[in-house]
Amino acid sequence: MLSLLSEYQDIFGPFRLFEYVTFRAGGAAFTAMFIGFFFGPYAVRKLKEFNTMAPARLEGIFTEEMIDRNKDKTPSMGGILIVISIAISTLLWGDISNPSVWVFLMTLLALSAVGFVDDYMKMTRPKKGGITGRFKLLCQFIIAVLAVGSFFVLPGMGDYMHHIMIPFSKTPLEVGAVAVFVLGVFVVIGSSNAVNLTDGKDGLAIGSTIFCALTYAGFAYISGHKIFAEHLSTPLIPAANEAVVFAAAMVGAGIGFLWHNCHPASMFMGDTGSLALGGTIGLIAVLVRQELLLPIVGGVFVMEAGSVIIQVISFKTTGKRVFRCTPIHHHFELKGWTETQIVVRFWILSGVFALIGLATLKLR
Repeated sequence: MLSLLSEYQDIFGPFRLFEYVTFRAGGAAFTAMFIGFFFGPYAVRKLKEFNTMAPARLEGIFTEEMIDRNKDKTPSMGGILIVISIAISTLLWGDISNPSVWVFLMTLLALSAVGFVDDYMKMTRPKKGGITGRFKLLCQFIIAVLAVGSFFVLPGMGDYMHHIMIPFSKTPLEVGAVAVFVLGVFVVIGSSNAVNLTDGKDGLAIGSTIFCALTYAGFAYISGHKIFAEHLSTPLIPAANEAVVFAAAMVGAGIGFLWHNCHPASMFMGDTGSLALGGTIGLIAVLVRQELLLPIVGGVFVMEAGSVIIQVISFKTTGKRVFRCTPIHHHFELKGWTETQIVVRFWILSGVFALIGLATLKLR
């Protein structure tokens, strides 16, 4: 919205700053961070007022002694604050005349709505849990199909939706539109669920998300810059400029939320935040044609989701567990790592994975 001020730079010269995506991205990050900092305490009070605490359930090999009952007093559904921060800052600093802005916002809100319903049902029906896995997956599938499908009809995007960039290679893989579409839907759904599985320790999911979103903000900036895109042999995608603003808003909102979510957390994001954050990160990866790089950049999310898949397959086929408990952060918890050790060490891994992902731009 503020980008419209650039039209009046003849009247006031500094308005030309609103033409630059870097300036608007910085503004979006700062705005989202400010909203998180300033309204966080209010959000915590309101969430407690509405009794959004979901009691921890004894599952797997966890016993009553292993459960931190102090977390039962911590409100969930804090993802509402994250989503509002991202939405407001994106509307304020993004170019709302660009259709890609609305694709990201609608995807964010739709996935957040699914998570909200899930969190609400967990809160009101703690014994039964949230919505069924199949129904949640169906909702994610519909949202992903609409989001990814919209990229095929966005102006200037059709030419890029028939190939996939290969990590460590300058030559894109030429594939059909159907293959790109199927992969894109899988990436959005997979990323959404992977972040959801990671959300199990104070600050773990949001900290890892910040690294991932920041990295893809860089990829989006390169893809939207003619000189950089040509130099680094990446496709020039004009729509990627607004993805920079959106990703920067995610980073700012993440930092603002982390202020209240670090150990001991004042609130949890819940599915309201994790499903939306993961899905939109996957959508950015689809837009900039870097879907195959997401397993590297989001390595921590892959570890968490992969551990669950391996555990299920192993237990069903052999009756034995590979890990003590999954997602894998519980495995390390049972090995004696403290919550702070798990979170900080996983953040370190997130930073390393992000650097490896960025390094692929030159190591080709």
